[in-house]
Amino acid sequence: MLTVTLLAKTYDRFQLKLVDKFLKSTFKGLKVETKICGVTPRGWIQIAVSGEDEKVALRYLADEIGLCPTCLEDVERFTTIKGRIIAMDKTRGELYVDIGIFSPKIIDAMIPLQRLQAQLVDGRKVAFKKLVELFGFCENLPLTVKILNIDKEKNHAEAMLSEKQLTQYGNWTKSLLDRLIILGSSIYDVRLTLKKAGLNRDVLNIETLGLFELAVICKLGTDATGLIPKIGKNLRNATFTVFNPKKVLEFLDYSTIFIS
Repeated sequence: MLTVTLLAKTYDRFQLKLVDKFLKSTFKGLKVETKICGVTPRGWIQIAVSGEDEKVALRYLADEIGLCPTCLEDVERFTTIKGRIIAMDKTRGELYVDIGIFSPKIIDAMIPLQRLQAQLVDGRKVAFKKLVELFGFCENLPLTVKILNIDKEKNHAEAMLSEKQLTQYGNWTKSLLDRLIILGSSIYDVRLTLKKAGLNRDVLNIETLGLFELAVICKLGTDATGLIPKIGKNLRNATFTVFNPKKVLEFLDYSTIFIS
């Protein structure tokens, strides 16, 4: 039996039951057993996997969800990891991403303001606060990052947004469709809430960012921010943020950064 930590977080104890059901459904037909062991202090899900098809199951988990590296020694330069924003230092202009390192101590990957400026706004000297607003950065937002520098003596890691993450933002911008990002809810709860609120006519699709992180794709002309008061009361434990491509393009003066 092997215990691994998934690059997936839960936001309450009930969601562990949903993860258990998801794993059993996913591996139905394989000779493998999975068991929820618990969560780390920051909510990463830990599971035990055993059986003849253990390697197949682990490969699937690594490819489709991701596995926490757990310790800095398991991370190499230029490794790509799908983490979660854990903190934003607006004074120093630093974005911190939890990449699943927690043994023997927690170490986050830091992205400095200059690198965000270079990657997101063509090097313009845009304030950190403005970037947070434009791209909807908030705690627990999934971000795929590439590790650039590792200082094992100082227990420090520095990163940049990965090509995959930049492609996602590029596609989101080119679509011209608002996205309401919901963190901390299952796709079942979000679909049920949208239906009860009579908002299905305003929604094109729901994009999965993580097990409990979703992006509701609004139809053209629908304002994502306007949906929050209508569904927030039924998703009280969720966090909401918005990606508005028109605001991004207007701020960049309709630059071709994302649409070329």
